[in-house]
Amino acid sequence: MKLLTALLAVTLLAGIGCTKESNGADTPPKPAPAAKTTQTLEELSSPSGPGAAEPFLSATRDSLLLSWLEPVVNTDRVALRFARYRNGKWSAPQTIVERNDLFVNWADFPSIVEDARGTLFTQWLQKSGSGTYSYDVQMATSKDGMKWSKPFLLNRDGTKTEHGFVTLAALPGGGVGATWLDGRKMKAGGDHEAAGHDSGGDMTIRYAVVGANGEISQDVELDNRTCECCSTGMTVTAVGPLVAYRDRTKDEIRDISLVRRSSGGWTKPHPLNNDGWKVNGCPVNGPQLDSIGNRVVAAWFTAAQDRGRVLASFSDDAGAKFGSPITIDDGKPVGRVDALMLNPESALVTWVEQTPTGAEIRARIVRRNGQVDPSVKIADSSTARAAGFPRTARLGNDLHFAWTEQTATSKRIHIARRSF
Repeated sequence: MKLLTALLAVTLLAGIGCTKESNGADTPPKPAPAAKTTQTLEELSSPSGPGAAEPFLSATRDSLLLSWLEPVVNTDRVALRFARYRNGKWSAPQTIVERNDLFVNWADFPSIVEDARGTLFTQWLQKSGSGTYSYDVQMATSKDGMKWSKPFLLNRDGTKTEHGFVTLAALPGGGVGATWLDGRKMKAGGDHEAAGHDSGGDMTIRYAVVGANGEISQDVELDNRTCECCSTGMTVTAVGPLVAYRDRTKDEIRDISLVRRSSGGWTKPHPLNNDGWKVNGCPVNGPQLDSIGNRVVAAWFTAAQDRGRVLASFSDDAGAKFGSPITIDDGKPVGRVDALMLNPESALVTWVEQTPTGAEIRARIVRRNGQVDPSVKIADSSTARAAGFPRTARLGNDLHFAWTEQTATSKRIHIARRSF
């Protein structure tokens, strides 16, 4: 795939139809402008090898961390590897774990972050039994990225059910907050059916604090019934952790809900926006959050009213309330969003947009006052699952993007940057 200079033609047409639903959003989103622009992105070399996929990108105080999954040549094993980008170059790739029982999934992938004291935390999925969807969340920590701790479980329920879609966020005093979807109340082994993971029992979402030595504390259930396989989002505001996820009501409304922690403890789940998307199945499209102080941006996908949309909204009070949603997409979004605060007044949102010949990864700057810049093409992509979820991180004045390219014979990870 050749990285192109960005050129967007934004035409607000009717979006994709996905399902029937009963209610519309409380507040109609503001439409994105029809516009055209050109931006230049620089593609960087990737430290990953042939066949690599599922990239995750995060920023530290002075570097970027990239993790990915890569097949081990001439074996049945898969390796979780990472590299650090600092002073214009990548470190040599390091293997964190290599096994033949990793649970590899296009939408539910490992990640790596650094806490306030410089400790690295990583998580991955590993089979726990013979059932197709029997797997746990394993974690490890490292002081230097060379030597890793003995792996330890994030979920400690002992059930052979689903556990995944983890988000890690560094805490101010060290350690990380971890939120994940937890299937301990579901049928062992999972029996995912077309109607939406109808295996009996409900998926839940949990949160825990993880220390540098692997100690787990403050393990708590945040919601006892959620959508089964949408990514979670979390950010740490000046008040405390804020978690976003796709919820699930008895009537199969699967909108985005929020839970936040303050001095009084965890709040009860409350809607980010009443989109009213009724769908009898998991759309595999979760929300993302980012924050500066108590200023928060949220980005998410919905297909309420039989129209696909990528929306964004801002909060000035650490997520207690959010403003009216702002339309981000160009008319035919696939979703797979990411969000990044650029400063207290603006944010960058990325998503996958369907095109007549396939799809494109696009980005748009959105402001608290509802104004949006013309969207920018990051790269050609695909609506196929193997294209995965593009990730974004900021280092200094540079925005970095990571994504998977799949051809008929191979996969590879791309990295690009753009100054702003």
